[in-house]
Formats: sequence, structure tokens, C-alpha cells
Amino acid sequence: MKNKNRFLPIRLILFLFLTGLTTIRAQEFNCNVTVSSLQVQGTDKNVFYTLQDELLRFINDRRWTDYSFRVEERIQCSIIINITERISTDVFRATINIVASRPVFNTSYTSTLFNYQDKDFDFEYVEHQPLEFIENTHTSNLTSVVAYYLYIILALDFDSFAPFAGSPFFEKAEMIVNAAQSASESGWKSYESQRNRYWLVENHLNNSYSDLRKFSYEYHRKGLDMMSEKVDAGRAHINENLKLLKNAYDQRPGLFIFQLFLDAKRDELINIFRQGTPGEKTNATNILKEIDPANSSRYSAITGRN
Repeated sequence: MKNKNRFLPIRLILFLFLTGLTTIRAQEFNCNVTVSSLQVQGTDKNVFYTLQDELLRFINDRRWTDYSFRVEERIQCSIIINITERISTDVFRATINIVASRPVFNTSYTSTLFNYQDKDFDFEYVEHQPLEFIENTHTSNLTSVVAYYLYIILALDFDSFAPFAGSPFFEKAEMIVNAAQSASESGWKSYESQRNRYWLVENHLNNSYSDLRKFSYEYHRKGLDMMSEKVDAGRAHINENLKLLKNAYDQRPGLFIFQLFLDAKRDELINIFRQGTPGEKTNATNILKEIDPANSSRYSAITGRN
């Protein structure tokens, strides 16, 4: 196993060096998993409790990268699987909601990286049967979907700490998509929808939309992280780099990942620029209204004008 340093907390590295503490290594995720079956009546619920426990172990106990994470560095996320139908004894129809966040340097604040509900989630699960996941092989839609979103989270997290550092994990997610092209379950194929797992990873790896990934780094590492010590400088940097968002929008208005990014960051952007200078408020409001017209009225809160 390679022992690579994460980009994350310089403050933790310094702390451990100064105190001489032994570093405790951990897996990548601290993920809460909930399996809800409220919509399924008249059936044994034990299978859902077992599934929840098995997924917790599958996600949190497995090594997903060859990087060394400290306990404090584990990525915070939650996965909610809402069972909507028990098609047969071991086959289920569900939705899966994934939320992941990133800490902001030197603060207790966390910034949402990803918040998405996938409604194309049919899977087979036999109670007490081990959950298996093999790269390049679609053996289970349950583990393929979960692993896919874990790699998406890793990619978004790493992108926020170094430019395009998430590419290897987007490529892992792409491998899962490719392996699932002959699967009977939906959500994996390009022709099924413009807003599914295929396009989520395709958009992120498509160089035409790379300015969105550039903005993620500038926004998180040089914007939010800086604001813990230099609020005005961090906000000014974000304001200057809103042009990257505009570039991505101009390439393809309504782009799937562009909307996902705004859904995760809309309220945060409004709160950041409400404290800005008059020039920053005007620039941010004009750009955000243009690139997110469906929510134009919400950005008026930045300037306090309708």
C-alpha cells in the first residue's frame, strides 16, 4: 500500500509533528447510511436493518484509495436509500440520496460538495450474503451504484484541494459505468437520460467543461479556506473566479453537473456575497442570475433588492 500524503490539513501535520503523536490511519469515509422502508408495507423489515449494517461496513471499512487518511480527515457523507417497492423476495426498487461535505480550513464549518438523489436504483440483495464489488465487473447493481458514488465523492473532494486531483477517481467511476453497459438495470446508459450516472462522470471528464472543476479548486482552496484568516481576500478571489462558472455555462447552459454544483453551493454563494463590497455584490449577482436563471430571484438577496 502506498503511503501518499493528502492535500488536506497542514494544521494537522504541524500539530502531529510538534506533539510527536503517532498518526492513526483510517479508511477514507465516515459515512452514515440509512435504509428506509416506510413505503413498503406488510413485509419483514429485518432485511432492511441487515442491509443498512452491511452497507455501513462495506463503505467505512473498505480501503477505496491508496492514500493514507487520518481519522480527522475522513470524508463526511450520508447515504439514504429509500425502498419504494419490494418487487420480489430479494429484488427492490429504491431511490438513493447522497450528500457529502468538505471541511473549511481552520473552522468548524463544512461546505457541501454533493447533494443528489438518484431515482434509478433497482437492486438485488440476499440477506446475510456478503456484499461484493469487483472493479471492471458488474456483479451487483447495489454495490456498483454505491461504489460509483463513493468514487464521485472522492473525486470532488480531491478536486477541491488540488487542480484536477480528482481525475483518477472520476476514471474509477467511469470504469464502473463501462462495466455496467450490459446491465439490465437503468441509470448507466447514455441514451436513457441526459441526467444519469453516465453523464455525471462524462461531464466531469469532458475537457469542454473543465472550467467548472477549475472553479471548484479556486473556490474551496483559495476562497473558502483563505476566508478563515482573510475574509475579504478569500471572497475577492471567489468573485474574480466566477468567470470560470460563466465560461462553463457558456459552453452548455443547463449542463447536468453545472446544475448539481449550483444546487450544492447556491445558498453558500449568496451568504458569501451578502457581506461583499458593492462591486462584488453587483458582479456576483449579475453572473449568478445569468447562469442560474431559474433561481434568479434568490440572488437578489445578495444586494437586498428585488
